[in-house]
Amino acid sequence: MAPLKFCANLSWLFTELPDFSQRMYAAASAGFRAVEAGWLYDSDLQELQRARQATGLEVILINTPPGNVKGGDLGLGAVPGREAEFRQGLDLALKYARALHCKRIHLMAGRVPAGSHRREVNEEMEDIFVENLNYAADILSKEGITGLIEPINTRITDPRYFLDSPHQAAAILEKVGKPNIKLQMDIFHWQIMDGNLTQNIHKYLPIIGHVQMAQVPGRNEPNSAGELNYSYLFTTLENLHYQGYVGCEYRPLGSTQEGLGWMEDYIKSSRC
Repeated sequence: MAPLKFCANLSWLFTELPDFSQRMYAAASAGFRAVEAGWLYDSDLQELQRARQATGLEVILINTPPGNVKGGDLGLGAVPGREAEFRQGLDLALKYARALHCKRIHLMAGRVPAGSHRREVNEEMEDIFVENLNYAADILSKEGITGLIEPINTRITDPRYFLDSPHQAAAILEKVGKPNIKLQMDIFHWQIMDGNLTQNIHKYLPIIGHVQMAQVPGRNEPNSAGELNYSYLFTTLENLHYQGYVGCEYRPLGSTQEGLGWMEDYIKSSRC
């Protein structure tokens, strides 16, 4: 039974350092062999390339651009009337993914438009999302890249996010039917929206392309106080032979380095 592999999400960890390239060096020094990030697009791409090459880190995942954040955007994949902007954002994500040898891109669905009711626009947004995912699948397949869709909880994190449950995501993936478009499981979001983690992990593992984690409800280290028993969840993933990385997308209670005791403990236990 192979131990799990963890990657540092640089949008959440090592934020004591201002630049993503600096965070890459810090992650490597802390023992990580891989990193992921949300939006790297304000960073100098050549500097990121140099940091990746110098550290030997694997870049596991990046997100498509969010759109106009000040205007309320958080992705554009399912947003009516924004199809051209989604495709432009996909082109930019591809540029960074190629340069950083990144093989996964989170294709962000986006929010229900302000002033609209979810039930009224659900069908239209799903159709747009399926169309955009099919477009992305064809583009990404030429690059050997997997596209991911991630349900984000609407109870705590983002009440207007369109894609909010693993069941909704799985139904959309079935409609798309492309092998290089998969499900991104963020355990934090899944617990808040649906619970039933053991059964959902077993059910959806065949279509899961990436995993992320944080404690619930504080979104802190996995060994911090909260609802989830990560020792059990890690063992569940091991027993199911999950081979990918687990992204550490949590908010450290103190400094990032001080909060990595859970990873040291896991590595020690996996060697026993």
